[in-house]
Amino acid sequence: MAKSNKKQALGRGLSALLQDPSNDINSVNDKNADQVIGNVIDLDLDRIEVNPFQPRTQFNDEAIKQLASSIKELGIIQPITVRKMEFNQYQLVSGERRYRAAKLIGLSSVPAFVRLANDQESLEMALVENIQRQDLDPIEVALSYERLINEIKLTQEALSERVGKKRSTITNYLRLLKLDPIIQTGMRDGFLSMGHGRALLPINDRTKQLEVYEKIIKGDISVRKTEALVKAIKEGKTDKIPPHKPLFIEEGSKEFSAHFGTKVRISYKEDGKGVIQIPFESQQDFSRMKKLLKGEK
Repeated sequence: MAKSNKKQALGRGLSALLQDPSNDINSVNDKNADQVIGNVIDLDLDRIEVNPFQPRTQFNDEAIKQLASSIKELGIIQPITVRKMEFNQYQLVSGERRYRAAKLIGLSSVPAFVRLANDQESLEMALVENIQRQDLDPIEVALSYERLINEIKLTQEALSERVGKKRSTITNYLRLLKLDPIIQTGMRDGFLSMGHGRALLPINDRTKQLEVYEKIIKGDISVRKTEALVKAIKEGKTDKIPPHKPLFIEEGSKEFSAHFGTKVRISYKEDGKGVIQIPFESQQDFSRMKKLLKGEK
């Protein structure tokens, strides 16, 4: 505990040091730079500006509130990362959720890891840090990869090394950006998975892409069924594609089968009509089902 308090006191001491104009640090060769750059200091929130290069554009308000509650209880366990700007001013590189949560509960300062970085380095740091997150949707990851390639001028090989992902993985994400924007939005909103998106890629006609997308949404179609549907479309066998059963049909089939003790088959048409088939093996089996319908044992 004493060691932790000592670290916090050191952080506050460095923060106070930075308020002295004579100690302004702009390079690693400046006086006291070794005490600040590459270290964690206690930094006033009003000295930090958000990163204009932040690749993450969507923040879940409820998740921020939950994080704020955790910070209020346990404190900020992982420091944010900032880069030094003009005198005693800093720009957020990573940790915007922690920054927002800290402001939400009225904290005046946060622990911050200080770096010196130019605009391009800051963008790269923010993009790479963003990609490592676990809660990103596939399109957000793909857009971050695209920006690293286009704006930082990284090759796919260099990008693979930088983010620790196979080149084929990066390629698969980038290909998602070829899908119709409506489908990309559906992936961002969680209506379909990356597997669904990849299954749609062989369809070049965006109108047909959207037709299949609509079937996926309405029929709760699995990735495997989507792949089969796309294959049939590519082979021109759309007339042989059976209508896909909605989730309520799939669940209902299981419930009927469990109730009657036999495999119940349900056929379904696009207009919403259907037929329920309950097979029986003998007169005795038939009588058993009649009793089940009457509620008899």
